[in-house]
Amino acid sequence: MLKQFIITALTISVSFASSLSIDAKDAGLVAIPADKTALLKLIDDKRNPITAEKTELGKLLFFEPRLSKSGLISCNTCHNLATGGDDGLAAAVGHKWTVNPHHLGSPTVYNAVFFDAQFWDGRAADVEAQAAGPILAGPEMANTKENVVATVTSMPEYVERFQLSYGKDVKITYKLIADTIGNFERTLVTPSAFDDYLNGKEDALSKAEKAGMKKFIDIGCTTCHTGIALGGSMNMLGLTAKYKYANVGDFKGDANAMVKVATLRNITQTAPYFHNGQVTTLKEAIVEMARIQLATDISDADASSIELFLHTLDGRKPEIVYPVLPTRTVNTPEPNIN
Repeated sequence: MLKQFIITALTISVSFASSLSIDAKDAGLVAIPADKTALLKLIDDKRNPITAEKTELGKLLFFEPRLSKSGLISCNTCHNLATGGDDGLAAAVGHKWTVNPHHLGSPTVYNAVFFDAQFWDGRAADVEAQAAGPILAGPEMANTKENVVATVTSMPEYVERFQLSYGKDVKITYKLIADTIGNFERTLVTPSAFDDYLNGKEDALSKAEKAGMKKFIDIGCTTCHTGIALGGSMNMLGLTAKYKYANVGDFKGDANAMVKVATLRNITQTAPYFHNGQVTTLKEAIVEMARIQLATDISDADASSIELFLHTLDGRKPEIVYPVLPTRTVNTPEPNIN
């Protein structure tokens, strides 16, 4: 009798787990592939295929502060790979301590390769196009295309690395520099326990975490937070009620009032939340999103359950060794802090 009870209990448990996995996939949740070949197929760019040489060069450029006018700001300044891939600020701070004029925060660069659109207004289609923007933006890195190219080509090590990556006859242009940064960013993928579970490892999540996932699905969070990025597409903000901090900053979304949905991957590490960084805790963000997107006054218990599930999206980050950058030469443009 006891043996039969144990077998029955195990059967129910496995059935629930299998059912939940199916529900997650039916809701549009997609795992990062465990197979490296399958993952490469997802993140690669046929126009500029990922290679070890390009990603190493892209990493150098990602950490290169001399791409900015002041010589102080790199891509990593606002998209800090040592934390959650962002800067932890409510609004990004750039050249001459300029706060983003629209009071927009820096989205994470981790898993950005999976986003349907880049920037809060979705104006860039991919990470390469995104990488080209901040370097030239006055409130950010405030540089010019000409100065960036002059800086990179003034250092023999960069020239040699571009030749190694693209061939001896390569012409180093601003676009190629941005594309190479994007090539590196494509590799910043962070698989997590959530992915392990969807990939078939039933014990990757605890019973409580699975309950949180079920609540996440049942309440309707997957209406927006779906796909492999659990976000990254464009949607309306405030479908059923007005966001309570909408008056902070003047950002209204794109021409159709659409806003990029933030990824939930590594969400515990990317506070403060929302485009203008006005929500400081994950639980408050869950409650506010339920209110303004789903017309749901979510209970404290349900918010806590969903929050527990979101912790399973904390991913395993690729090992990033801080690079030693090439030495400047007499031809390298001088930094300008003004």
